[in-house]
Amino acid sequence: MMVIWRESGRREHRTFRDLPEILNSEHYLVLNNTRVFPARLRANRPGKTDKIEILLVRELSPGEWFALLKPARKLLPGQELQIGTLKARVAALKESGGRILRFDQTEGLMECFERIGETPLPPYIHRPNKLDLAEDRTRYQTVYARRTGSVAAPTAGLHFTPEVLKHLEERRIGRCEIMLHVGYGTFQPVRSKNVEEHRMEPEYFEVDERAATFIRTNREAGRHLVAIGSTTTRVLEYLAMADPSLTCGKSGYCDLFIYPGFKFRMINGMLTNFHLPRSTLFMLVSAFAGRDLMLDCYQEAISKGYRFFSYGDCMLLI
Repeated sequence: MMVIWRESGRREHRTFRDLPEILNSEHYLVLNNTRVFPARLRANRPGKTDKIEILLVRELSPGEWFALLKPARKLLPGQELQIGTLKARVAALKESGGRILRFDQTEGLMECFERIGETPLPPYIHRPNKLDLAEDRTRYQTVYARRTGSVAAPTAGLHFTPEVLKHLEERRIGRCEIMLHVGYGTFQPVRSKNVEEHRMEPEYFEVDERAATFIRTNREAGRHLVAIGSTTTRVLEYLAMADPSLTCGKSGYCDLFIYPGFKFRMINGMLTNFHLPRSTLFMLVSAFAGRDLMLDCYQEAISKGYRFFSYGDCMLLI
């Protein structure tokens, strides 16, 4: 873990288990407790031998999902698909290239996905046929994951272990949990010539009354909020734009795109992994700590052999 003090630019090279010693009781953590479900499905058209890969993205209504299909060219409205023991029909095409799928059942769908689906690992993890391993179901999941609905893990949280969480409690470093279901937009690079034109996919979030009260009480006491990951950061800053005091819990869809020039209202620190260039994630950390500092830190991370991306190392920005 690279520890970076934003104001001075000073940095240290530590290990993640040192986190409770680096922070103190003047800090508190906010974590995203979403849980990844096996959102990658294998299908075929009845009577055909072609193989179709489905990535479920978002439930629209009982039995109806927005999904990405590959190859998708022949999958027009009305096309039937066989997915293990399930059947689905392409109900509509979307401008984004995705499809709306309508399954032949509405009850127990998530249980079916858990049984026949595969862990939707990021596209830069290369395996033959994107082979799903049993261990991915636990490795690509935080130890505090509770709310099923994500197609990608909030990867900053993958570093935590029960031992680290216990040590944080012993050091009187409080924490609370919120939820944002991570969508496929987390993988999308910024292709627009003008950054302002990039659009984030809406992602469902919930911040309950207990979490809102915890955050508000700690802010009033002058403690420093450390957001665990970019998903937590975006939810908190999205809410703070309309309600800086976080007077109550809220739920809805977050489509906030944070890039340099953004005014942060809620967080004081952030734990995050090292990200791809031209990604919305790198733009977020550049907005928080400064682009020049981040470029310099990334170059130092490369020179020291830090591992990047989902299963990689992390940085603590305070």
